[in-house]
Amino acid sequence: MARLRRYCPSGIPQHVIQRGNNRTVCFASDEDMGVYAHYLHEAASKFGLAIHGWVFMTNHVHLLVTPEEDISLSRGMQYLGRHYVRYFNQTYRRTGTLFEGRFKSCIVQQSTYFLVCLRYIELNPVRAGMVADPADYRWSSYRAHGFGRVSRLWTPHPLYLGLGSTDNERRVRYRSLFESRMEGELLAEVRQSVNRGLALGSERFRQEIEQLGGRRQHLLKRGPQPGMEA
Repeated sequence: MARLRRYCPSGIPQHVIQRGNNRTVCFASDEDMGVYAHYLHEAASKFGLAIHGWVFMTNHVHLLVTPEEDISLSRGMQYLGRHYVRYFNQTYRRTGTLFEGRFKSCIVQQSTYFLVCLRYIELNPVRAGMVADPADYRWSSYRAHGFGRVSRLWTPHPLYLGLGSTDNERRVRYRSLFESRMEGELLAEVRQSVNRGLALGSERFRQEIEQLGGRRQHLLKRGPQPGMEA
């Protein structure tokens, strides 16, 4: 299957996944995650990325970001990868690549899917069986959203700010979003979108992004293979 050209327009949120090469460990300690957070903050500041959500897992990372310019995401991720891999290789006396060659990303429709995507990201440690409550996991944005934990990484999105007129009201309403689990079809939709690089949104939204970006936002249907019956 041909690889789709990445489309990262400014001002539209992107769900990003950066995986360890062959899904190997890319964080061996809390210190590693702290260093990654440091370089992520540097990359965001240098290249114009508003970071709304994140989770650092043992062998991959999820981010929800809004780029200020069309090139912000690609340049920011290149900077982050270059500096963190250098640190990791020096620390563990290794050589070679650490992350998959190309990070995965997809555009997220703000009005209907932004908070869905944020929940998906922050529930990763729960789905992985690492914690029972997302608040128990240190390396995600859940504590910032749900409890007001200060983080220099965090840029609150207007949809989050719109959950209430006060900080406490927003936090209570945000935590209430996690009272029910995400349905299977919704999980599959979020996963397929980011893994395939397809816009996460309504059919109309995908069509609009397809026209603006000049690249398809739907999976191609498999046709009959040569030598096989139709």
